[in-house]
Amino acid sequence: MTHLRWSVISPIVRELLSEQKLLEVGPSSNPMGRKQTLLRLNEDHGFILGVTFDPETVSAAVTSLLPRIMTKVIETTCLDRGVEGLVRQLFSCGHQAIQQAGIQREKLLGTGVADPGMVNAREGISILSANLGFWRDVPLRELFEEEFGKPVILEGSTRAQTLAERVLGAGKGAKDMIYIEYGKGIGAGITIEGRPFYGHDGIAGEFGHIPMIENGPACNCGSFGCLEALVGLSAIDARCRKAIQDGSNSCALEIANGDPGKITGWTVLEASKVGDKTCVAIVEELAKYLGLGLSTLVNLFNPSIVVLDYRLGLGGESLLDQIARIVRKQALGNATANLEFACGTLGSDAGILGAALNVLESIFEIPALKPPRFMVEGSAIDALAANRRAWSEDSSLQPFAPNPLS
Repeated sequence: MTHLRWSVISPIVRELLSEQKLLEVGPSSNPMGRKQTLLRLNEDHGFILGVTFDPETVSAAVTSLLPRIMTKVIETTCLDRGVEGLVRQLFSCGHQAIQQAGIQREKLLGTGVADPGMVNAREGISILSANLGFWRDVPLRELFEEEFGKPVILEGSTRAQTLAERVLGAGKGAKDMIYIEYGKGIGAGITIEGRPFYGHDGIAGEFGHIPMIENGPACNCGSFGCLEALVGLSAIDARCRKAIQDGSNSCALEIANGDPGKITGWTVLEASKVGDKTCVAIVEELAKYLGLGLSTLVNLFNPSIVVLDYRLGLGGESLLDQIARIVRKQALGNATANLEFACGTLGSDAGILGAALNVLESIFEIPALKPPRFMVEGSAIDALAANRRAWSEDSSLQPFAPNPLS
């Protein structure tokens, strides 16, 4: 990639060792010839601040360069003081995490922020969040850079979690993957050939706002019958409370210590896992609509694995099986023949790890210093067109009639 000669690489390595960016870890195990000295990255030479939030919690953590979480701060999200109050809370949690880690400020290399709504990652702006009504057009990257004095990468929470699960978690090594974040909102992170799919305006993956039924319940996005309005977290806990109000004897009430107001969607999933009839029916509907929506994504993007939010695991293995069964039934057979399903393995750390990984990928990015010839001399389409012209003009290249489909 770099076209550096060996004589140039050696002094660079020595410099990196003297700066303690690299560490020697002993000799290699090659059976013949001179033993080579093995090196590894010094994960504590620099640190990353990762911050993520949603309508329920704010989390901030300092990670090493692996990334490995060193310290973490979690608080209940401040929703009663608008944009300024929430931004101040994000800053406060970040400063607390840095202080607890006991690191020198100059060793902080950058900050990754995972936002729960739509973001313009290129401009570093939080566009809006359907579940945080006041959160619109917030220049979050600029605000964080002013506060911490370090480069900032802003990304959507779903894409951050997708990256973490693909690099470190259930989808490790997958080039083509779909990740589903589930909560009050429902998002899809789509990875194609190892790269996140953004779409033209950077808002691809708004899975929760695809219409499922005509004239369905109102959604926060302003439409009706969206997947999120039907089976998002708020929808299923409202359905459970309504069933109890109508006389259903559900153990969800017992899990909530007898207070219907404390029943959440997570309560419903827990109750369904132990066989509560009311909650089982609600979760079966959740599986049906998630499966139907996913079957469309599978047909469109043909992933090798679908990874579901780890919190859906509260519903037990049967929920994953139900969703997989519906997808296999509704999607094309060729698209599901080798398709795997899994729940996320990184838990609540996925967002923070994904935010940190975004920064690390930027720091360690290897530029293509010598692009392929066709990128310099013309596009691939131009090259193909020139090939076709040569074929048509030279009869010696045409032993057969040209295939109209080629």
